[in-house]
Amino acid sequence: MIMGFTITSHNSLVNSLLLFSIIFLGFTSAKDTITSSKFITDSESETVTSSDSIFKLGFFSPENSTNRYIGIWYVNVSNIIWIANRDQPLKDSSGVFKISEKGNLVVLDGKKQVLWSSKVSTTSNSTTAQLLRSGNLVLLDDTTGNTTWESFKHPCDVAVPTMRISANRITGEKSRFISRKSTSDPSSGYFSASLERLDVPEVFIWINGTRPYWRTGPWNGRVFVGVPLMSTGYLYGWNVGYEGNETVYVTYTFADQFAFATMTFTPQGKVKVVRYQDKKEQWTLMLEISDCDVYGKCGAFGSCNGQSSPMCSCLRGYEPKVPEEWNRKNWTSGCVRKEELKCERLKNGSEAAGQEDQFLKLQKMKVPDFAERLDVQEGQCGTLCLQNCSCLAYAYDAGTGCLHWGGSLIDLQQFTNAGLDLYIRLAYSEFQLSNADKHTDKRRNRLIIGITVATGAFILVVCACLGSYRYRSKKGASDSSESESQRMTGVVQKQAKLDELPLYDFEVVAAATNNFHIANTLGKGGFGPVYKGLLPDGQEIAVKRLSKTSGQGLDEFMNEVAVISKLQHRNLVRLLGCCVEGEEKILLYEFMPNKSLDAFIFDPIQRRLLDWTKRFNIIEGIARGILYLHRDSRLRIIHRDLKASNILLDAEMIPKISDFGLARIHKGEDEINTKRVVGTYGYMSPEYAMEGLFSEKSDVYSFGVLLLEIVSGKRNTSYRNDDEALSLVGFAWNLWNDDKIRSLIDPDLSTSGSENHILRCIHIAFLCVQEVAKTRPTMTTVVLMLNSEISSLPPPKQVGFVQKQNSSSVESSSQENQCNSSNNVTITEVQGR
Repeated sequence: MIMGFTITSHNSLVNSLLLFSIIFLGFTSAKDTITSSKFITDSESETVTSSDSIFKLGFFSPENSTNRYIGIWYVNVSNIIWIANRDQPLKDSSGVFKISEKGNLVVLDGKKQVLWSSKVSTTSNSTTAQLLRSGNLVLLDDTTGNTTWESFKHPCDVAVPTMRISANRITGEKSRFISRKSTSDPSSGYFSASLERLDVPEVFIWINGTRPYWRTGPWNGRVFVGVPLMSTGYLYGWNVGYEGNETVYVTYTFADQFAFATMTFTPQGKVKVVRYQDKKEQWTLMLEISDCDVYGKCGAFGSCNGQSSPMCSCLRGYEPKVPEEWNRKNWTSGCVRKEELKCERLKNGSEAAGQEDQFLKLQKMKVPDFAERLDVQEGQCGTLCLQNCSCLAYAYDAGTGCLHWGGSLIDLQQFTNAGLDLYIRLAYSEFQLSNADKHTDKRRNRLIIGITVATGAFILVVCACLGSYRYRSKKGASDSSESESQRMTGVVQKQAKLDELPLYDFEVVAAATNNFHIANTLGKGGFGPVYKGLLPDGQEIAVKRLSKTSGQGLDEFMNEVAVISKLQHRNLVRLLGCCVEGEEKILLYEFMPNKSLDAFIFDPIQRRLLDWTKRFNIIEGIARGILYLHRDSRLRIIHRDLKASNILLDAEMIPKISDFGLARIHKGEDEINTKRVVGTYGYMSPEYAMEGLFSEKSDVYSFGVLLLEIVSGKRNTSYRNDDEALSLVGFAWNLWNDDKIRSLIDPDLSTSGSENHILRCIHIAFLCVQEVAKTRPTMTTVVLMLNSEISSLPPPKQVGFVQKQNSSSVESSSQENQCNSSNNVTITEVQGR
């Protein structure tokens, strides 16, 4: 007898162990399976759990409902991804989910009536159901091991990674996502989504299954060209695939095994995306369908532009079909061609000769529905369309190939930063102006220019005169100072009005800040002091007041007004208005209760509040904000002063890029040369600081420095090393080359389960701070790398600014304030060579 066990013989011991192993293995494997003898009853609150314990299958009731359903959920019961009996609910807890005698999965009520079945006619009576680690419930034939049914092929209102929306060319069979009727009623609702136009695949949303409501535009091998948000990186990991020549499918997945996302089709026809990392929610995105997005909003040959008023207009060469309806803003009747095409006139016998039709290029368009794909080269695409009288438009993209359209051009939309170039066919006369017309246009243009100049001069004179009188009455300064100050005031006010930015009276701002009381001071930067304020309507604001001794002046103030007033993104701070009176130059921003990023990551106490999930959310948010500036905003912008003190944090710790006084609008230039180098050393790229060359890659460098600071909790510009004068970038690079990079990670940062992810971010940071600008990735690529859509990272090359810069060689126009603030700015000027 040893420890309560009796050993009788060697053979009996082996048999006992074998029997125990079989029982144990059967017990452990059973947690993710349903067999003919193992089923789920509602009364016992039983569940089946995937082997990684992430997904569960069981009975549940929706919010504000007592009905019972069998469903699958991710992590917790609030994240339902699939429901079996969504249209046949149980009224009590008598339900059973089991495998029937014929081998089907069934939901039974208390009277053993079948409410739902997998309805597999060819299955054997020996089957097993298993809940996979993907969240897919599969029914397996025990004799062959084949999958005979799976929940992923019968979706409800939620898509998850690896799930497919598929369509069969031959049979016409399609998988459809169908919305709920309401949050408390999961039965089939009014909106559905499916994959259509299989030669040029795109996803459609339907109302009541028959009327198109919205479409994605065609797939170009990377994104759906009618979904601008896909280019921002929020919607990533999508792919269109093919199974033989019959089935086409669209799916999404992540290279990062710890990443997960749900895409829910809401009862209102919206799409809600929730991203998770390590089972914790990272962010939620609600995609709403605007008026311009609605299918065929402007009718045939009409184009929609959400930035215009009215939003609908006829294509050039067309006019409203029913003008009185267009006057009532009912545009669905569409437009008709003003003048017949040459081939139409020849066909009708009205003209025997004449100039050929031509194509008008429309840029950044959501191309029409009903595209026909041709397997030809780019040079042949337009030629073939011109030779075919029924071809009314064409487009060519490396991903989509050559697309032709005949019949009515329906569902066109003008984008700011998305879509394709569309060429529409017009009569030759549409491109011609008679000599008289040209002469008239020249006279008209000269007249308009003359009136504009005269009006502008008059406005400036009036502003100067009125401003001078007002300035004398308030300030009592010299006439020359008054005139110049008020002239500048007039210019700023005019710019604010052009940008549709609210102008606040100085008295209102003074009252909001308790007359700029020191107790309301949030911080001080190169621009001047920043105060917390409260407007009469109760809105909290941050007030930046230009200091008379500020290193920044009117140019930076004007630049910030002109740039940020045109920007809207969740990761950019929002400018609410400005105040310009006399010498007062004030900007009003949304208030950020958590101040700036440097107040957290460089504070030994505060940074403990930022676990890795929070830090990565901040990293990702900054990256998306920069991507918006570089690629997706109405203006293409280089920030030039990205640093921790210019990243503000709202109440939910969402990062917002601020301080656009040094930002530059560019028009696609690879590099811009300047003799006035501005920004903050330590965050400046080498080519900018030393040669005055800046580009989007300059912001990429600054982002890489920020990433290293967030991971390490150390400042790049104030880091000290005992052995040599290295910047944080240089110190980290040495650790990388010595295979000691783990020691860079902030000791206060728990790396449990996240170390590989943190090391990946450090790797990305090194790619961003490479010495040669062209070797750095774009922000589009950075976002994809951060989200593991690019799973394999190239090795980084030599980084820039390994040695600390000698501050004595730099003439600084303002010094960075030592206290943490929400608007801390340093401006440095050197002469680029």
